[in-house]
Amino acid sequence: MSDETEKLEEAAEESKKKLGSPIVTDQKTLSSLWFDQRELNVRYLVSVEKIKKFYEGISAGKVMATKCAKCGEIYFPPQSYCSKCGSDSMDWIELSGTGELLTYTVINVKPQSFSHYPDYVVGIARMPQGVNVLAWIDGDTGKLKVGMKVRLEVKKRDPEGYLTYWIKPE
Repeated sequence: MSDETEKLEEAAEESKKKLGSPIVTDQKTLSSLWFDQRELNVRYLVSVEKIKKFYEGISAGKVMATKCAKCGEIYFPPQSYCSKCGSDSMDWIELSGTGELLTYTVINVKPQSFSHYPDYVVGIARMPQGVNVLAWIDGDTGKLKVGMKVRLEVKKRDPEGYLTYWIKPE
């Protein structure tokens, strides 16, 4: 158990004695927080059979989306059916070209599953195919500007060691 967790446990125990509830104070915002003292460790399996081509594309260095063969609506992340017209006839297209950075943010308060990472930056880019992509940003994040040109890039994310897509400033 980390020192920070131990301190939270102690504060929660003290609060339960005083208030009857495990309320702790966030040291950054000074807000009152409920400290749930139960740990949650979840592993899960999710079927990706209907969008397997997305992962095959990532493996080949391409970021793929789906396009409805009936109405032309494009989906990213890819979907196996069209939410707009209900068709299940979907074609695969590659998201490529230079997009535009719409927004970005630095993540310093991370969910537990990302707590092993230093602070990181995520952004949303509008791609030429007309879809927005949310992804981690790779490169010199100190020079980011809304409206700048970006590209999608596939690379390995460590320590997990799997391929994923990133937004890369041009």
